[in-house]
Amino acid sequence: MDIADLRRDLSESGAGAGHTARFLRAWTHNRPLSAGRARPEHHFPQAMLQRVPSLQARLAGLVRPLSEHPAQDGSRRLLLALEDGRTVETVLLPREGVCVSTQIGCAVGCRFCMTGREGLIRQLGSAEIVAQVVHARSLARVRKVVFMGMGEPAHNLNAVLEAIDVLGQEGQIGHKQLVFSTVGDPRAFEALSTRRIKPALALSLHTTRHGLRRDLLPRAPDLSPQDLVRAAADYAELSGYPVQVQWTLMEGVNDSEEELQALVSLLQGKRMMLNLIPFNEVEGTGYRRPSWEQAAEMARRLNRQGIYTRLRRSAGQDVEGGCGQLRARRPTVPIVQIRN
Repeated sequence: MDIADLRRDLSESGAGAGHTARFLRAWTHNRPLSAGRARPEHHFPQAMLQRVPSLQARLAGLVRPLSEHPAQDGSRRLLLALEDGRTVETVLLPREGVCVSTQIGCAVGCRFCMTGREGLIRQLGSAEIVAQVVHARSLARVRKVVFMGMGEPAHNLNAVLEAIDVLGQEGQIGHKQLVFSTVGDPRAFEALSTRRIKPALALSLHTTRHGLRRDLLPRAPDLSPQDLVRAAADYAELSGYPVQVQWTLMEGVNDSEEELQALVSLLQGKRMMLNLIPFNEVEGTGYRRPSWEQAAEMARRLNRQGIYTRLRRSAGQDVEGGCGQLRARRPTVPIVQIRN
């Protein structure tokens, strides 16, 4: 289901632009349409009110919680069922954030990531993407949405942009609190630059070496790290806030002195911040996580050389909810919550 379908259904039932906006505000905030002082029957066309229960039932069925896995850091990995029986994972983050998925599976096939092991299974509709946020808001306050879960957002661009528009307008989430993550795709850079709502950008770079990047991200667009950083820097100037450069740190792969110095040359003077993310365990990859001390030293050296660098602890690692660990799992027990 797409947001465009929902808007059309509302319009056909007599809803004007203001009626539709109010309906979407209620949905995206997980509130009843009757919230507030005004009664719906005083402000909505009768034909629309007759249609509302069926629309609300359809929206409520977009995602259904199967299990909830709380982590020690306060995050929660949520396994959700979709209308067709497929499953998708969403992570409720500490500090009022949620990480949503945009696809079931992924076509990029990053060698250090679990999500793409089975390739792309199907796209999520824009309403299914927003429904993950709605469900998260039923559990906790949400003020930030990162499109960093299962899938490559640039490969489902229209649906993701539609979801961003709704969340940034009716969902009332600050534009720079909507984070579009991508391995780098010219279509995404072009489309984002023309939108009224311009989300923050996270660029999954992982190495400064073109050949190594092609090996690590075998089905990403064949653009050099230099070209990717240039396009991302242009978007940062346009949007007015820095790009987050994502770097999954793997011992003996992309943690060398040569990489460090190349990073300094590549990012210096640009409106960017570097997120060093020590590799999260993914079975069968053969990659290793460096020690925290090694990673911290690399972050310190980069900061000393003028590259704003944050060493990140992926949320939910102990429940396989961290970067690269999400996948279309099959529920193993018919219960709502699994407590560790």
